[in-house]
Amino acid sequence: MDFHRLFDILPYQEARFAKDLALVRRIAGAEEGYSSQDLIKRTEAIALGLLEAGIRPGDRVGIIAKDNCPEWLFCDFAIQQTGAVVVPLHASATDAEIAFILNDSLMRFCFASEEALADRIRQAAPGSLEKIWMFSDAWPENALGSALQPQLQSCMEAVKDADLATIIYTSGTTGEPKGVMLSHRNIVSNIKSVITLVPVDYTHRVFSFLPLSHIFERMVSYSYMAAGANIYYPEHSGTLIQDLRDVKPHFFTAVPRVLEKFYAGILSAVAKRPPVARRIMNWAMRLGLAYKTGRTFPPAYWIQLAIADFLVFRHWRRALGGHIQGIMVGAAALRPQLGRLFSAARIHIREGYGLTESSPVVSFNRFEPGGWRFGTVGIPIPGVEVQIAGPGENEEGEILVRGPNVMMGYYNRPEETGQVIDAEGWLHTGDVGKFVHKRFLQITDRQKDLFKVSGGRYVAPQLVEKALRESPYIENCLAAGADRSYVSALILPDFEQLQAWCEEKKIHWTAPQFMALHPKVLQFMQEEVDKCCEELPHYQRVKKIYLLHEPWTELSGHLTPTLKLRRSIILRQYERELADLYK
Repeated sequence: MDFHRLFDILPYQEARFAKDLALVRRIAGAEEGYSSQDLIKRTEAIALGLLEAGIRPGDRVGIIAKDNCPEWLFCDFAIQQTGAVVVPLHASATDAEIAFILNDSLMRFCFASEEALADRIRQAAPGSLEKIWMFSDAWPENALGSALQPQLQSCMEAVKDADLATIIYTSGTTGEPKGVMLSHRNIVSNIKSVITLVPVDYTHRVFSFLPLSHIFERMVSYSYMAAGANIYYPEHSGTLIQDLRDVKPHFFTAVPRVLEKFYAGILSAVAKRPPVARRIMNWAMRLGLAYKTGRTFPPAYWIQLAIADFLVFRHWRRALGGHIQGIMVGAAALRPQLGRLFSAARIHIREGYGLTESSPVVSFNRFEPGGWRFGTVGIPIPGVEVQIAGPGENEEGEILVRGPNVMMGYYNRPEETGQVIDAEGWLHTGDVGKFVHKRFLQITDRQKDLFKVSGGRYVAPQLVEKALRESPYIENCLAAGADRSYVSALILPDFEQLQAWCEEKKIHWTAPQFMALHPKVLQFMQEEVDKCCEELPHYQRVKKIYLLHEPWTELSGHLTPTLKLRRSIILRQYERELADLYK
C-alpha cells in the first residue's frame, strides 16, 4: 500500500502498523491516547459534520490552536477529505494579520482550540465566517452512521494528488502575508524524501511542540505517522521540560532558540555550582566545543570525553528524557558551537534548510557517518535539485530550488509567483549560499538583507549576527550600517547570564533598563562583540553597539512566528539610536 494524498496516510499507517498509541496528549501529568483506528474514525466523523454544515470542495477552512494536540490533525485530515482547503492560522499572529488572512482566503469556517482564540477571530473580522467550531465540539462518532457517508466517499475519490491541499500564509519579514499554495503532491513528495533520511520507525516515541500551523512541524508530523512512530504532545509550553523527562522521546524537532535556551540554562546552572563542580563542568564544555566532524582526535581526547560524559553530559541527556537519538533543527541558523557541544554530549542535532514555498525541506544533515557537517544545512534531499545562481566571490550566489516540492504559487498573486518561479521551474529563494565540502549547502545570508557600507563592500548581516550569537551573553542582535562607514549592532543581552557576570565582578545589579546603560556593562559587551567578530573580515566587524533592555517577541512585532527578525520594523523603531552610533 502507498499514499499519494495526505489523508491516505491514515489507512497507510493502519495497514502497516496499527498503532495502539498513534497520538498521545499529556493532561495534568497523565496521558490520553488515540489509536490508528481512533484517528480514522474521528477524522471521518468531523468530515461528515463538515458536509452536513454545507462545506464544498475548494472551500477554505481555518485551524487555530495555542498548543499542538491530536484534534489539530483530526480537523486537518477531515477538511482534506471533503476536498476543502486547510488554512492554518498562527495563534501568535496579530489581529491585523488574522483579519487579512480571513479576508484574503475567503475563509468560510474555522476550528479553534479555545474560546479566547475564537473571540479573537470574531473581533478581527466580524461576520466574515459562517461558523467557528471549538475542538471540543468535534462531532461524535455516532455521526459515522450518517447518510452522507457515500457523499464523503465521493469527495475523497475526487481529490487528486495535484489538487490544492493547503494555503499557508508566510509571516513575512516585511509587507503583508502571502498565501503559499501547496498541493498534496508537493507535501507528499517531501514526506517520502525525508522518511528515507531520518531513522524514525514504529518503535520510536517522538515529541511535537513546534506549532502545527507551520509547514515544518506539520510535514514532520505526517512523516512520523507514515513511519509509524508514536507522537506525544506536551500539555502546554510551560510543561515542556517536565514532559520531555516523562515521555522520554527518541526524536523531536526544534528551532535554534529552544536549544539556545537549554544551553543558557546549563550556563546558569554552572554559575551556581561550587568552585570544584564549576571547574569540572567548564572543562567538559571546553572539551565538547573542540569536537569537530571530519577531524581525527588522539586517544587522550576520547578518554577525556568519556570522563566528561560520565561526570557531566549524561545529566544533560537525562534532562531531555534520557533516550534522545536525534533533534532535527530548522527555521533559523544554528550556532555551530551548539552543534559541536551537543554532538560531543551524544545529543545528535541535525540542521536542515527549507521554505514554506518548498513544502518545506530542501536540504538536511544526515544521521549516517559522513552525512553531516557543522555550520551547514546539509545535503539536498532526494528528488530536489539545488543550484547556485551566478556564483561570484567565494562561489556564493542565490540558492535556486527545483522539484516536486516547489509550491503551486502564491494565492491570488500571479505576478509575485512569476517573480520567484522562473520559466524553467526554478524557485528563487532569495537566500545566498554556496556548496562546501563538495555537497554540503551553506547559507550565508538573505539576498535582500545584504547592505553595502560606504567603503563599497557588501555586508551579510545574518553572518555577522550568527557570529555575535556565539556569545552566551547575547540573546539576540541585529547588524546595521547600510551606507555607513562601519557596521554597528543592536544587542539584546541575555540578562540572566549578564547578572551572573555582574555578581561575579561585584557590580551592583538593578533593573535591565539601567544595566543596559552601565559603563562597565557596555565595555564588557563591546569586548564580547569584539571577540565574536575576530574571524570576520575587517569590514564586517561590529565597531559600535547599542544595548536594549526589552526583548523582541512575536507579540511585540519584532519577530516572525518562526522567530526571524523583522528587520525593517526594528530598523525603523531604533533609527535614532543607530544614528547616534555614527556621531
